[in-house]
Amino acid sequence: MRVLVIEDHDDVCELVGRSLAKDGHRVTTAKTLADADECVRSNDFDAAVLDLGMPDGDGLVWCKHLREGGHSFPILVLTAQSAVSTRVSGLDAGADDFVAKPFAVAELRARIRALGRRGPMQRRSEFSSGGIHLDFSARRAHVDGREVPLTSREWSIVDLLVSRAGRVVSRSDILEMVGGEATPAAEASLEVLVGRIRKKLGTTFIRTVRGEGYAAG
Repeated sequence: MRVLVIEDHDDVCELVGRSLAKDGHRVTTAKTLADADECVRSNDFDAAVLDLGMPDGDGLVWCKHLREGGHSFPILVLTAQSAVSTRVSGLDAGADDFVAKPFAVAELRARIRALGRRGPMQRRSEFSSGGIHLDFSARRAHVDGREVPLTSREWSIVDLLVSRAGRVVSRSDILEMVGGEATPAAEASLEVLVGRIRKKLGTTFIRTVRGEGYAAG
């Protein structure tokens, strides 16, 4: 895969780039968001590793602008913030996965391989099925013409499932990308969130695939 690494710390950038190159990836590095913009304009990437604390701006703002520009390659965020709120904000901005700093190189390499297997997510600005209409840009959901409020975490799950175009998303993937570690409390919280979404959007919106996970529709 061709991977863009966006990291301003020389030692971290070199470590990540060298590690991914050992796996056979073609790595391009950018030390600023402006450099990253130029790289994206002149190259096609299969994935990106993005540090949030860049010297010339907020990585999540850049991520959101990238998605609005139609780029769909997976983005793995490096962050020193492990709070669920950070993950939710990242998913809202268009990120696909997270690795907390300090990180294990083996985990980073494995997550990049996993993102490569998933491929680009089919991100949509709107989605309609039956009486359900979702506007992801405005974060507004309607069922049979009636607006239904969804929380930020509910939107993150809906966005993730819809972006996978009907493919099954494992419970562990949802927990990692939305709720953090797969603890018993997080598992219970996911069950509650899925139940709430079904109550609001209809019982058939999220399909359970026993032993595997969930899919939209």
